[in-house]
Parts: sequence; C-alpha cells; structure tokens
Amino acid sequence: MTDIRPIPERHRAIIAAGRILRLILVVAFPFSGIAQQPTTGDNSKPASQSQPAQQPGETEKEIEKREQSQRVLGLVPMFSATNRQNASPLTPSQKFHLMAKQLTDPYTFAAAGLQAGLAQATDEFPAYGQGAAGYGKRYGATLGDQASSQFFSNFFYPALLKEDPRYFRSGHGSVKQRIGYALAQEFVCHTDAGGRAFNFSNALGAVTAGGISNAYYPASDRGFGLTMSRSAIALAYGSAGGLVQEFWPDIQRKLFHKNPPADQAPAR
Repeated sequence: MTDIRPIPERHRAIIAAGRILRLILVVAFPFSGIAQQPTTGDNSKPASQSQPAQQPGETEKEIEKREQSQRVLGLVPMFSATNRQNASPLTPSQKFHLMAKQLTDPYTFAAAGLQAGLAQATDEFPAYGQGAAGYGKRYGATLGDQASSQFFSNFFYPALLKEDPRYFRSGHGSVKQRIGYALAQEFVCHTDAGGRAFNFSNALGAVTAGGISNAYYPASDRGFGLTMSRSAIALAYGSAGGLVQEFWPDIQRKLFHKNPPADQAPAR
C-alpha cells in the first residue's frame, strides 16, 4: 500500500508558486480547443477589418501555411490563430494536421519537461515518488494530458461535430471588449456550415481528456470529482490562452515595433 504523506506546511508556498508557473506555461501554449467569431460582416467597418490582404496569386493553402507558422517570441506555437473572418472551413484531414503540428512541435516536449520538473520540485502527485522514475512518470502524465486534450478538443470532436477549432481574432473594439470576447471564445465556436454554436468540442474534449487521465494518475488523484475539476481547469486555461492569441500582435507591434503580416495583424 502506497504511503501518501501530507504536504509539509513549509512547502505550501513553493507549491503555490509552482502552480502559478505551470499556469503561465499552459497559457503560453493553450492546448485546449479554441473557437472563433461569426463570419457575418459589419458594413460599418473598413474592408481591411473583415478580409486579409491576400497576396496576388496566393492560394488558401499558402495562407494557412503562413498562419500555422505563427509563434510568440519566435518560440511558443500559435498555429490556430487567424484574423481571416472569411476563412474556409477546415476539412477533417486539415484539422488532424493542425492538431498533429501543435502536438509534435518541440516546444510541446520542452514545456512538458519544465512542468514535470516543477511538479517534482513541489512534490505534486507524491505517489509518483522522486528521482528519475518519479520525473519520468510526471513527464509522461503531462504529455498524456496534452495529447488527449489536443486529440479530442482540436480534432476528434471538431471533425465529428463539424466545429472549427481555430481562434479568430476580433482585433477591434476597446480592450475590455476584446478581453471579454477572447475569454468567451472557449465556449462559442464557428461551425463548418458558417454559423455559431456552443463549443461542444471544447467541453466534451476537456471531460474526455480528464477521464482518460484517471488511467495514469495516482489512485489518490482519480475519481469523478477530480476529473470534473481538471476539466474545469482545462477550460479556464483555454480561455486565458485566448487572451494571448487575441493580443499578441498588438504586444508585438508595441514592444518590438514590428508589424505582423496583414492577415495576422489585428484589425484597427
């Protein structure tokens, strides 16, 4: 029988700090599904706010390739973000490709390693133990969380339910309005048919991934209550990740005086 010791009081501050750092990592690399805003046009906006500046002769495939090369600080993947309100829906194979591209990116493995290290340093999941074996279990659990979340939220359910997993930037309105928009997009999606709907892909994906995690988390960290808690946290992380995708072009322009390509820049 595994001896599960209570966490010493003097470690609580370290654990709290570790969880904050892990939150930053997850927000920097949002792995739960993200939705988009409707394609209905607003005639009061300039044309540049509703359509990208497409280069002459550039195909849809070439535009998507540029979009799926976006990174924060040249490091953190931001492959699912687009400013094109009129983008064509993704086919099931394109959704799979986008999911696989994010999941197999080197940053995913590096971020998982850092998260596992923080979890080990704070003795999170103490039943995993310490040493190389304990680190390996934590690393595997972190990768398992990312893989299942990506697969179900960004491919399986979007393909099955015909929902789009991409984040469509608003890029206009006040900062407060854009923050509200970004946070809400975890629960509202654009369908392949062109309408808006509740984002079942994100909700079902979070619950499914949380349920699967019971197969590899320690016995003391399993059960219905903990599964639902992990699902809620995943959705909260996804909402926070939407803020990064919404505002990064603005931050990039203000801090580095660098204007992103017209189809990646938020509309003014």
